[in-house]
Amino acid sequence: MSGGFEDFATAFSARQVSVASIQATSLDRVTVLGGGSDARLIAAVCLSEGAEVKLFSAYGKELEALRQGGGIALRGVGPVGSYQIDHDSAPSIKTTAELDDAVSNADVIFLTGPVHKQRTYAMVLADHLSDGQVLVLAPGRSMGALETIHYLRVGGATADVTIVEAQGLPYWFEAVGNTLHLTEAGPVAAATLPAGRGQVLDALSRFLPNIQPAISILQSGFSDGSALVEVPALIMGGPAMEDGAIPVPMGAKPLPENQTFRALIGPEQASVIATLAEERREVAKRFGIRDLPTTEAWIDCRAGALKGVGGRPVPDKAEAKALLRCGVAGSLVPLVSAARIAGVKTPVTDAMIALVSSVLGADIAPTGRRLESIGVDAKDADEARQILDSLSRGSR
Repeated sequence: MSGGFEDFATAFSARQVSVASIQATSLDRVTVLGGGSDARLIAAVCLSEGAEVKLFSAYGKELEALRQGGGIALRGVGPVGSYQIDHDSAPSIKTTAELDDAVSNADVIFLTGPVHKQRTYAMVLADHLSDGQVLVLAPGRSMGALETIHYLRVGGATADVTIVEAQGLPYWFEAVGNTLHLTEAGPVAAATLPAGRGQVLDALSRFLPNIQPAISILQSGFSDGSALVEVPALIMGGPAMEDGAIPVPMGAKPLPENQTFRALIGPEQASVIATLAEERREVAKRFGIRDLPTTEAWIDCRAGALKGVGGRPVPDKAEAKALLRCGVAGSLVPLVSAARIAGVKTPVTDAMIALVSSVLGADIAPTGRRLESIGVDAKDADEARQILDSLSRGSR
């Protein structure tokens, strides 16, 4: 591990200022970075819980679309209602294109969007943070918290903050303009960096009620089953493979409630998912993590129900490609990076990365989160585990 990163990790994880300050707050002031559908969902959910909410976007078109729409409407399950934008006389989501205005007084800051956007936010936040603030990556995928502190260090961050790596949101949604149709999502792992700040997760459960505390970011990261479910479901179709949809008579059309993400997973896709899951478990063992979800639990969590309550909508083509890109960069590449250090072969995971790159017409692997690219340069699994365990526990 490079000396600069080790010094930063030691200073970062040993500090205790924010523990006391976080215990005294209920995270009432929320900032959401990003103007996409996931950011709108988080902003509306936080407003429904009585928080003061600011939504930041550097893209004027995103903010203008929100303002012109008059607000964000949530339908389906959860905090159903209409949430106003930039109203002075009623509780509303305040929008801004000024980063300092967005984060200066925030208790909790959500970093939303795809991996590359979360990475960008981490790069520019360093000079804007204060002691005691909480940064939440949702979804964090694998090693999101580690990548975030790496970029904060590169940016010269000195504030004592807590980073939360949460592996999902409380709702699946289908976006139609400013209206989000929600279905309930399953439980997801979440951990803090530094570890041992469970009070942060307790406070955060007000907005993310489905998070389940993990002992460390290592466990949370290896528990990320997003891409091992999503990649086979989204790209392994066609006449050679059957999906998992409920059969319908010839000439009939499937009911809308049966057109779910889970229906994309048939026996063949499930077999590939099981192999990907075994490769992830084998790598995790080399890093001392053994208590991971079963393959069935990963499918239940990431694919949702086959129909009815908890069904995950099928993404459109653009969203599917975005999921594939993020799945490789934020979930599969980190696993392969850890596997190489540990000397574990991951042929099916490697094949999925190559297949997605072919589908997208670009080599995604170089853009992924790799241990060596975020400052953890270890010769073997033992050295990497010691570094990561020390940082995660806050003992360095």
